[in-house]
Amino acid sequence: MIRTALKRALIGPPLATTQLIHERISKLKGLAVFSSDALSSTAYATEEILIVLVMAGAAAVGLALPVAIAISAVLAIVAFSYYQTIHAYPSGGGAYIVAHDNLGVWPGLVAAAALLIDYVLTVSVSVAAGIAAVTSAVPTLFHMRVSLALLAIALVAMINLRGVREAATIFAVPTYLFIGALGLTVIAGTARAFGQPPIPPHLAPGQSLAPISLWLILRAYASGSAAMTGVEAISNGIPAFRPPEARNAGITLIWMAGILIVLFLGLTFLAHQLGIVPQDRETVVSQIARAIFGTGPFYFLVQLSTALILILAANTSFADFPRLASILARDAFLPRALANLGDRLVFANGIVVLALLSGGLVYVFRASTHALIPLYAVGVFLSFTLSQAGMVKRWWTRREHGWVRHMVINGVGATVTAIVLAVVVATKFLHGAWIVLVLIPANIWIMHKIQRHYQEVRNQLTLEGAQTPDPIRRHKVVIPVGDLHRGVLPALRYAKSLSSDVVAIAVEIDPERTRNLKEKWERWGMGVPLRVLSSPYRSVLEPLLRFLDGLEWETGFDQQITVVLPEFVPAKWWHFFLHGQTALLLKLTLYFRRRQGHRVTVVTDVPYYLSPAEEPVAAAEAGPAPPRMSGPLVGVSALFVAVGVLLGVALMRGWPQIVVEVLGLSLVVLLATLAFIVIIQSFLS
Repeated sequence: MIRTALKRALIGPPLATTQLIHERISKLKGLAVFSSDALSSTAYATEEILIVLVMAGAAAVGLALPVAIAISAVLAIVAFSYYQTIHAYPSGGGAYIVAHDNLGVWPGLVAAAALLIDYVLTVSVSVAAGIAAVTSAVPTLFHMRVSLALLAIALVAMINLRGVREAATIFAVPTYLFIGALGLTVIAGTARAFGQPPIPPHLAPGQSLAPISLWLILRAYASGSAAMTGVEAISNGIPAFRPPEARNAGITLIWMAGILIVLFLGLTFLAHQLGIVPQDRETVVSQIARAIFGTGPFYFLVQLSTALILILAANTSFADFPRLASILARDAFLPRALANLGDRLVFANGIVVLALLSGGLVYVFRASTHALIPLYAVGVFLSFTLSQAGMVKRWWTRREHGWVRHMVINGVGATVTAIVLAVVVATKFLHGAWIVLVLIPANIWIMHKIQRHYQEVRNQLTLEGAQTPDPIRRHKVVIPVGDLHRGVLPALRYAKSLSSDVVAIAVEIDPERTRNLKEKWERWGMGVPLRVLSSPYRSVLEPLLRFLDGLEWETGFDQQITVVLPEFVPAKWWHFFLHGQTALLLKLTLYFRRRQGHRVTVVTDVPYYLSPAEEPVAAAEAGPAPPRMSGPLVGVSALFVAVGVLLGVALMRGWPQIVVEVLGLSLVVLLATLAFIVIIQSFLS
């Protein structure tokens, strides 16, 4: 009951399937949901270009603007190509559907694997960059960046679990706040820098410089190509738009591309004019805003909006990853559970999987944007290239009206993105891109194995060629028992209802316990014979399995063997670990016996649920009542454990000293409170 109430409070009440049409979103909300990833990349794309160019000194920094212009040209080509894809595939699906339909299964799986990896990296990179913006404004939080990033991922995941429409409403405000804040920054900075000579960048003295070479420029181009991530998101989420879906999605794509190019070029121009170079503890956007507005309220507004859009940019992946996973699950390339709609009409399982994967990546790479960026663009441009190549094949095959013009546009897009992909792989291979090149084939192999499993299941479960099984003429029932108590009686009654041929089996470990069992069996055994098996090596399972093996040889193939397991269920979940779980182990063992060539044995579990308020049947069987913890003692104990865990995390993560001191003092106070409660209880008892 408490768990259900908490779930409803966090994600809301369930929605009926008939409400799915009402969960569609408008173009303005669609821009917030599906474009936050692409728009947020403007906050770090310029910085990634400068990080590479600054290695060659001040002269190379001036190349940032030409590199940004080249990236923007490719971005425009890709956006226009996806505009055609949206109208050609109005049901959505993006690169996977296009490549699968036109190029075949394997190219489709390559695109799908690349996109899935890209979505995980999008969440990790955007959240890490958002936390970097926060720590730039508040440097004392730098040591807490990993914990803050994990908290941000959990928050975005929870919001998405509430449904697409609610997520769009929540994310619309920070998205348009970011567009407005950065737009005003570009306008104010351009007006201030217009007609003024660029300020020379200040580089650290004594820094060894690399030569300006084509390789260096290509590396800068590959790093800045992060600005193009997220362009395909709208083509994947077309069904989320209100009708006409394709038209609304196409218009939103054009809006997104225009805003992205303006902000990206504007920030790169300002960085060039103001002599901005990357710093370890302050982002380029923060330096630009501080140079234009000082450290006043608008500077913090820019930092706040940047942090919010970077963190919420993960929402694009949370909107698209579950959709793509559901399509792959529908095609039997991923587990079926990913195709199920949750209570709020979203693919909740996909959202949870994405949160876990991206959270693990953030933890491993310590929430470092620069460490994650080299992994980022490979999957993006691979999916771009396959999608555009698939569209070229589609136009060539179908030859619909205007097919030549459409094929040329998609052909140019495929060629350009393939060149960029080659540049990204070549320049970032040793910096981490090789990891993605290994993960993509691994994902394809996993999806192929999953699809093969589902195909084998279908082949074995099909009714084609099947025959009606012969009726069961005899029924042998076996009841393993370790003791005789109230939890065994319902199982005895159920077993006798199945067949008159019932036998109870006990394994003798302790002779005294066996004698007590036989005495009680005479009174409560309900006429079922009890057979005791010896176990010289104190094993419970081995004698039972040997008995069942012998029973299979004694019985004919027209006789069904059923094992009825009496099992009591504890009142609290943690009580489960206080018992031997022999019934559970026996169930698992019998479940896998079929693989060893044994006959199929039916296993039936008869549960007996314990209640905290249940009184013992007889006073003679009841032991002394254990002491019960009072409410205050339970509450203070739980609080003591929670504060102790937080203190351990604070010490390992290097949290600020004031936080460690407060947690340590709280732990001492709670320990003293626990001692006081225990002493008072001892006097009262």
